[in-house]
Amino acid sequence: MAGSKAVAAGGRAGFVARGIIYVLVGVLAIRIATADSGGQQADRGGALAEIAHKPFGDVLLWLLGIGVAGMALWRLSQAVFGLGGPDGDKPAKRAMAAVRCVFYGFVCYSVLAYAAGDKGSGSGSTDRRTNDVTAKALEWPGGQWIVAIAGVVVGCVGVGIAVRAIMRKFHKHLKMAEMSRTEQRAVDFLGVFGGTARGVVLATAGGFAVAAAVQHTPGKSKGTDDTLRSFVGTPAGPWLLVLIAAGLIAFGLFSWANARWRKL
Repeated sequence: MAGSKAVAAGGRAGFVARGIIYVLVGVLAIRIATADSGGQQADRGGALAEIAHKPFGDVLLWLLGIGVAGMALWRLSQAVFGLGGPDGDKPAKRAMAAVRCVFYGFVCYSVLAYAAGDKGSGSGSTDRRTNDVTAKALEWPGGQWIVAIAGVVVGCVGVGIAVRAIMRKFHKHLKMAEMSRTEQRAVDFLGVFGGTARGVVLATAGGFAVAAAVQHTPGKSKGTDDTLRSFVGTPAGPWLLVLIAAGLIAFGLFSWANARWRKL
């Protein structure tokens, strides 16, 4: 199953779907930076709402959900049968594939639920959900430690993503030999710029979670939308958000490059 054509096709469809979401989130973030967001959220919910308002939006949402389902299926096959390569059977890698399968399964559910008419499922504010989860966690025994550790984990994941992008670790997953010189340079730029921006957003969100734990204030924890908006409050102002947003668009394009050249 791990190497079947159907699973590989599902994985490629998943990369296309992921790219669409990141490109739309980046576009929405640029609108926020230019004060032209119209109240939209720069997160997955905002991206789904953006698609829904386009011609044939419902059909596009179903196709997007099916694409994400393909990604979840591909990750599941990696968790069960192992990844490709000499060290693909390592428990740590299979466990990470399982975590990614669960994540994309949740995304798939939210997209398909939204497409089916449950507008509160996929389009709910990530900021509100993050605050609600943080508030509940802080009420548990040792809740501050739990939230702080979660924040540190998210922050470390973000830093790791950025470092791996800068070091071009993605080369080993791509069929670089099949690309022209120009394509290699383009994919390198998109992978480094996009991966770094994605990592910065995650690391920043992790930092906010730690702050929420230390101050015992759920509102300090931020979802994707509020995390992106926070960049406007830096000395660089809206320009930093524009840079990060451009990076997220680049990551979306890099996802499409994965759909074409990823080793599956």
